Amino acid sequence: MNSALLLTLLLPVAVVSHGVNLPPKVLFKVGERKELTCSMSSCPETVKFSWTTLEDRPIFATIDSRDKESVLVFDNVAYHHENTILCKATCGMETKQAKTAIKVYSFPTNPVISGYDRLKLGEETILACEVSSIYPSEYLEVQWLIGDKVLQTDEGELDKDAYSFPYTFTPSSEDDGKVITCSATLHVDDIPSDERTKETSVHMSVLSAPHNVKVSGATAVPLGSSLTLTCEAEGKPKPEFTWTALKPDGQSVEMGKDQDLFVQDVSLSDAGTYHCDITNDLGRQRASVSVVVQAPPMDTLIVANPQSTLKEGDSVSISCKSSSVPVTHVVLSRRVKGVDEELMSSKGAEASVAIPSVKLADAGTFVCEAFNEYGSQKTTLNLTVKAHLLEVALQPEGEVVLEKGSSLVLSCQASGCPQPEFSWKNLANMSILRQIKTDRFQSQLFFNLVELEDEGSYLCEVTCGSIKKSKQTDLKVFSFPTSPFVRNSGPSLVGEIIKLSCTVLEVFPANLFQILWMDGEREILSETGSFLSGTTDLSSEYSYRVNTEDQDKRITCKVLLEMHGVPAAQAVKTASTVLSIHYPPRATRITVSPVTQLKEGESLSISCLSDSFPVGRTVLYRVMDGVQTELVTSDALETLFTIPRVKLDDSGVYTCETSNMYGSHNDSVEITVKAPPRNTTVEIFPSTDVQEGQNITICCHSVSFPPPAVVLSKLDSEKNVYSVDGVFLLINLTPNDTGLYQVNVTNDLGYETETFTINVIEKQADPPLGWNDFLMPAICLGVASSLLGVVVHVWRARKKGSYDLTKCNPSTV
Repeated sequence: MNSALLLTLLLPVAVVSHGVNLPPKVLFKVGERKELTCSMSSCPETVKFSWTTLEDRPIFATIDSRDKESVLVFDNVAYHHENTILCKATCGMETKQAKTAIKVYSFPTNPVISGYDRLKLGEETILACEVSSIYPSEYLEVQWLIGDKVLQTDEGELDKDAYSFPYTFTPSSEDDGKVITCSATLHVDDIPSDERTKETSVHMSVLSAPHNVKVSGATAVPLGSSLTLTCEAEGKPKPEFTWTALKPDGQSVEMGKDQDLFVQDVSLSDAGTYHCDITNDLGRQRASVSVVVQAPPMDTLIVANPQSTLKEGDSVSISCKSSSVPVTHVVLSRRVKGVDEELMSSKGAEASVAIPSVKLADAGTFVCEAFNEYGSQKTTLNLTVKAHLLEVALQPEGEVVLEKGSSLVLSCQASGCPQPEFSWKNLANMSILRQIKTDRFQSQLFFNLVELEDEGSYLCEVTCGSIKKSKQTDLKVFSFPTSPFVRNSGPSLVGEIIKLSCTVLEVFPANLFQILWMDGEREILSETGSFLSGTTDLSSEYSYRVNTEDQDKRITCKVLLEMHGVPAAQAVKTASTVLSIHYPPRATRITVSPVTQLKEGESLSISCLSDSFPVGRTVLYRVMDGVQTELVTSDALETLFTIPRVKLDDSGVYTCETSNMYGSHNDSVEITVKAPPRNTTVEIFPSTDVQEGQNITICCHSVSFPPPAVVLSKLDSEKNVYSVDGVFLLINLTPNDTGLYQVNVTNDLGYETETFTINVIEKQADPPLGWNDFLMPAICLGVASSLLGVVVHVWRARKKGSYDLTKCNPSTV
């Protein structure tokens, strides 16, 4: 190298530094179209731009690059556009970069208030203010206001885009028509002031059931006049009115649906109780008033109780009464030879006289006459008295079946005789030790606690002078005091014999009892007891070999008393036991939704199902490169595990294993996660500017699965070079190799490209051998070692389900 050339190289060179223009932060609104421009206006030539993200997510934008600027276009801003992005600009040999933080917000609609139009007076009410599509939600503040008064303040939460903020209060009548406001504010810097706060106001409507109810108007009206009643009430919605009348005959009649009730030309049938029913959507109230029609007595009655035809010695009460009109005086008389002889009089609407024991001479006509200021009315009654005929009735009669320990009263009644005589007999010639109570026409035999010894026939005999009549009751006794009880030998394994026993206590008569073993409605075993003179305990045993189908099977012991006359509810009693069958896990199954091969970012649900008893513990784990990772454990029949957004590292073999004390069972499935190439970078060693005859190593780094195809091409040439590991070695470069190159990284899910320029400087003369001549063999040896490392790294990456092109080690190039 001559001295002039050396002097030229040593002279200082003026370097112009260029700056990258990119705003440090931007705020985008969800749904809008936005552009982000990166420029280097000071560069005299075409600038090469590249965009990368500093966060582990794609940019989700299209790139429009020009001579001096590159534009990221966001057609429809969404939440996932939040990112920190780096713009690199290369002007000749100089590369500059700048970064910006993209923030996103969403606040599209005004709040929605619900529940304000159906408030109920005095009832605690919850109003709801709904705010939706909010982002970032943790900066949301919501206030409830009446006028300028803040009633309540609420705040949003992280990662929640829709809210319903409740406000609880008890409305009063003063709240009706008031305006209540829900104001929502998103406290995010740089939001336009007209979009920062949105609010909604509504008028409250307070509803109430009918109240303050009353009825006005005259309630005592003369016969033939008019009746006017008015019903008053408060309430919202406006109440409706319905008038009904409860007439003297007990009939209820609807009279009208107006607030005022008008009845013209009142008759006696119009007397009674009038109800005003006031209703709206929230409730019902009733006001009542009694209306009296003033008229001469018209419903005067005379009645004999118990009846007008009597038997001698009977007691009777004769009543005289009048109703429906005001009555001031009532006279009860007996007509003797055409003349009414007064028996009783009363200043009121009723008079009565009692005859304790009627005689034949008491038969005749009785007269009832009622008076008031408008007139009088008379009515008569003919009373007939007949002689007695002896009749005997025994209750209960015939055959009676009773349970031991119950009570019984035999009641013997005599009629047709004023002074009957009673006697009781046991047809087995046994003395009667039970209590006997006789009262004139009735005699009772009491069995307070029926015993087995009380079985037999009982006779009630009645004597009236020379006449005797009798009735008989046959008493049969049984004992069936309790339901049976079943003993179970306990939980059994499949294939073992289970033993069941059924016992019923203190039964009688044992020979009429039958024990049935039932499987549902199917009879599987039957046994009958033997005759014994007293109570006894009956037992039955049943055993068989169980299988899995017997799990939760209900086996019933049914005890029947086949005795005529026993009530059906007392003749059958049952007891049941539910079988518990244990077995080891089986039919373990793992299912994956939606598929076993997914794209990175998709959601994945894994379900483990197993059948075992007792229910076993299920463990879901993943095996990757021989390493087992436990994901979730559960003691339920079904175990669920969800990955909202899968990553490449989630690939592997997933196994569900269920185990209990009797064994274990498992099922596996292999899951593969795919992703297009991303984070692609290109490095050139030793530099993009080299001397003619030197070598260049190009290293491409990218993350993807399945493994990508990596192609290097010179843009002004049709020649393409393929690399399996992303490393290209260009040897013995010439000036013709100068130009723009592109690396294309592609798999079946997508691709990424990177471009760069190589400049080969032509040699001026052959210099003497220098240190570079000795360094090149070492460099080649280092490159070979690096390539071997790349092959090993790629092999490992493919095993893991991802592909990561290695980054070259500059020290080996």
